[in-house]
Amino acid sequence: MKKLILSFLILALVTAFAGTVTGTGGSYRITLLQPSVVNGTVLKAGDYKLSVTNDKVTIVSGKTTVEAPVKVEQTEQKFDSTAIRYVDQAGKAAISEIRLGGTKTKVVFN
Repeated sequence: MKKLILSFLILALVTAFAGTVTGTGGSYRITLLQPSVVNGTVLKAGDYKLSVTNDKVTIVSGKTTVEAPVKVEQTEQKFDSTAIRYVDQAGKAAISEIRLGGTKTKVVFN
């Protein structure tokens, strides 16, 4: 029960303060407010460039680069703001989905 509540609180916090997303051509900017796991790699809180292709996402900040397989989905309505959904993975917050604000794009991590 504690993990469920923690996951919900993290999602609410990230949704409220995720920052702006800008970009064209599959390139966006996101802000992680907490350490986040992507494809087994822990990313520190901070600003990242997110490049999306049909089945892969690349997240870059400075010398840190992480690639992960994803499924890119289009929704009927645009997302008002960027939202990052997490799942608990061995006590760490692993990104499971990113909804890109200002777009109809949802990136689902495999």
